[in-house]
Amino acid sequence: MSYDGAATSGKRRTSSEGGRVESQPLLDELAVDAYRSALRTGVFIDEEIAAELGEDRARIAEVREALQDLRLLSPGSGGAAVPLDPEVVEVELIAPLEMSVARQRRQIAGIHRQLNTLSTLYRSVERHHGADVSIRVLDNAAEVRREIDLARHRCVKERMSLQPGGGRSAPLLQQDLVQTQELLRRGVRVRTLYQHTARSSLTTRSYVAQICEAGAEVRTSAELSERLIVYDRHTAFVPKERKGSAPPGAAVVTDPTLVAYLCRSFETAWQVGRPFTSTEPADQQQVSAELRSSILRLMAMGLKDEVIARRLGMAARTCRRYISALMTELGATSRFQAGVLIGRQAVEGGTDGGPGGVPADEEIAVHK
Repeated sequence: MSYDGAATSGKRRTSSEGGRVESQPLLDELAVDAYRSALRTGVFIDEEIAAELGEDRARIAEVREALQDLRLLSPGSGGAAVPLDPEVVEVELIAPLEMSVARQRRQIAGIHRQLNTLSTLYRSVERHHGADVSIRVLDNAAEVRREIDLARHRCVKERMSLQPGGGRSAPLLQQDLVQTQELLRRGVRVRTLYQHTARSSLTTRSYVAQICEAGAEVRTSAELSERLIVYDRHTAFVPKERKGSAPPGAAVVTDPTLVAYLCRSFETAWQVGRPFTSTEPADQQQVSAELRSSILRLMAMGLKDEVIARRLGMAARTCRRYISALMTELGATSRFQAGVLIGRQAVEGGTDGGPGGVPADEEIAVHK
């Protein structure tokens, strides 16, 4: 019998891929077979083990050294190494790890005790100074992030969010992936609504596939009014108007009436959304039809290409391709004429069933 690879050293190695940390095996198949052979004879002799397993003596010498490093063989040369009890090795390997875990648990408990005391003090002073109001406006993006982290940490039932603007950046999604998976592990229901144009982003599709596999629910809609995050139907985050490229601040809303209104608005948008991960042709056709209908309606309102693109979360160049295709189908030679034709169709009740859809190779082009 022939084997590939070498015996694994007694030192444990770990590798991280896709957020998972996996321990390498202590020994490979050849080392296990060699140890088994030594147990039958009561001694590990390189020449005999190599002959029995059909392996080169140099390879068996490497195996012996690996077994000796793990204290599964007595020290010494290849002439008379004796197999030792694996339970002793197990104790030697696990004991330091268990001590480390116990030490870290004590540190975590100490942090909880100290910070819980300070948190109680902070909340009492906050209430005393009247800071515990139903609407707080935070101008600093870092403060907003801290408040969102706190709300997420306290969340026990549900997080719902509206995420307009098409596909999102890879670093942002990677950070949110870890946080969302942590919520799902705690049994929190997670629902997110994107715009249809987010479907064209490979990064966003990969992120959605991972969180949906873990239990999240994601849908898309042609238009979304604003970004919104609500935790436990108790705390809502509404962004301030963006000015320039800097991240905007946000209003933290805890007023029950306002939060309930925001939740109803979310539910209304959620009910008409299309499942992000659906591969049904009917759903794909409906997404394309809704996007096309929104472009027609916004064109009829006289909005510029850039405004339409921003409303639908797509690149301006992509939006112009849509509009050019629609004008060709309408038989219009100008935006003005297109607006007249669209208005006429609306009066006749034919807006939704007007000209055919955008060609398939133009559907929902990449946001970035």
